[in-house]
Amino acid sequence: MRGVVNAPTTLTDACDVVREDADMTAVALPVVDTAELRKARGAFFTPEPIARYVTEWAVRSSADRVLEPSCGEAAFLLATVEHLARLHATTPGSDAAASGVLDGVELHADSAAAAEQALRRAGVNARVTPGDFFCVEPDGSYDVVIGNPPYVRYQDFAGEARARSRAAALRAGVPLTNLASSWAAFTVHSALFLKPGGRMGLVLPAELLSVNYAAEVRAFLLREFARVDLVVFTERVFPGVLEEVVLLLAEGYQRGPADHAGIVEVRNAADLRTRPDRRAWTPTDARDKWTPSLMPAAALDVYSRLTTDAETFTGLETWGDTTLGMVTGNNKYFTLTPADVVKLGLGPDDVLRLSPPGSRHLRGLSFTAAAWHELGERGAATWLFRPGAQPSSAARAYIARGEAGGVPKAYKCRVREPWWQVPLVPPADLLLTYMNADTPRLSTNHAGVRHLNSVHGLYLRDEFHSAGRTLLSLASLNTLTLLGAEIVGRSYGGGMLKLEPREADQLPVPAPSLVIGHGDALEAVRTAVSEALARGDLFGAVRLVDDVVLGAALGVPANGRAALVDAHAGLTDRRVARGAASTASRR
Repeated sequence: MRGVVNAPTTLTDACDVVREDADMTAVALPVVDTAELRKARGAFFTPEPIARYVTEWAVRSSADRVLEPSCGEAAFLLATVEHLARLHATTPGSDAAASGVLDGVELHADSAAAAEQALRRAGVNARVTPGDFFCVEPDGSYDVVIGNPPYVRYQDFAGEARARSRAAALRAGVPLTNLASSWAAFTVHSALFLKPGGRMGLVLPAELLSVNYAAEVRAFLLREFARVDLVVFTERVFPGVLEEVVLLLAEGYQRGPADHAGIVEVRNAADLRTRPDRRAWTPTDARDKWTPSLMPAAALDVYSRLTTDAETFTGLETWGDTTLGMVTGNNKYFTLTPADVVKLGLGPDDVLRLSPPGSRHLRGLSFTAAAWHELGERGAATWLFRPGAQPSSAARAYIARGEAGGVPKAYKCRVREPWWQVPLVPPADLLLTYMNADTPRLSTNHAGVRHLNSVHGLYLRDEFHSAGRTLLSLASLNTLTLLGAEIVGRSYGGGMLKLEPREADQLPVPAPSLVIGHGDALEAVRTAVSEALARGDLFGAVRLVDDVVLGAALGVPANGRAALVDAHAGLTDRRVARGAASTASRR
């Protein structure tokens, strides 16, 4: 098999800063590669079983033209060589000399040279071009694109590199935001190298399924390919890498759209040899998160049925508006304990009652005035420094102290006038936690306090105000809402579940008519639920609410409720770092 690059690697204007000649030989790249440098450019080399599996799926003939972008050590091209040798040995009449092509592109020059040498040692005259893949013009000539795109998070993916990637994706009609990590544009750009009917097998972060910035990538895949399959793992498969991955297997380029995605679930890379079953999953909208695809079919059936009926479950936005809390610019300065207020001599016109920073105190059904007082007595910051237009003498003295300490230099302080007046939001009807180790909690704001941006505020619609303040925090403690939080929310550092206001709007909670119609039954379990929460038994509380909401109100059978419980446990375990405590106690 020969290896040539038939299409010229013409550069866009943005790529002129990366290389000085057509073969990229003038690129200033590190001579010695290190683990730190590989991580910086998003290079995580692929375990052999995964490279073999993707290659055997994608490469079907010795005449295939195969491209491995960002090829690193050429794991996929070498797997192709071995795969084609096996095909030739087991297929009578096959032509080992068929005119296929093996090409690679690799940013790191030394890695590119090493990859090319490894392929030559394997008996293949393949070409690995050093340079930025986004600077290579797609020619639509390949039967197969396979590989492991670089994974660089948006914080480290900036400047010219980001500009080139976004331009490459936009060429395919896929707009990406500045929050997109490198793999998103790489996936789209890779597809453009395929001829009609071509196949693409990539190792991608599991972010493909769940992050908002990948919405257009998801839509692109289902729109452009006739078939899209995803292989998902229940264990981490890259040694020393916390990021979860999926295998994208897409075929029939430009012959789409696909009306569903195929989901294949395995435990680890070794299980790829078992030929696991494939099940179909159809998203309501291709741009929506594909996280529901990870749910077992039985749970997905129950979840879909209940969340598509406006009389059973509905988005939280039906009840009211979710908003961000106040941003002080310097919580240490602006949030005060009761002892601080006394020591500074501040009066009632200088401070406002506040839900303390954080959300640990919002684990019950309500946040009461008594709880607020108790937190203050224990030294929590339950007051916000927020004098009016005419500060008291004590407030003026504290303002002067802040100026001496450089507080006005903080960005949020610097851009407001006067710097010491924090923009206010009114006390919310309910407070919603948005960074959670377990699940978001709604607590009725009986204390009538204001809140910072460490929690969200829910402002109920007038027609649901009474029922919402009385019953919503209780009714929302059900398994389907917990499961919905895993679907609409996002995984954050340390396995935390983060819920932004736009995502909170989509959180499935019992519909107002259901809550109001079963208010007496919910009230009957309130005391037991509160006691369970007080002793830290979240799932004991959830079972009590499930009996009312899912059982008595909606008639979901025991096996359907069990399926939801198991699905929630599965999605939570995917979010939490592997090796966490067993979730068996939830049943």
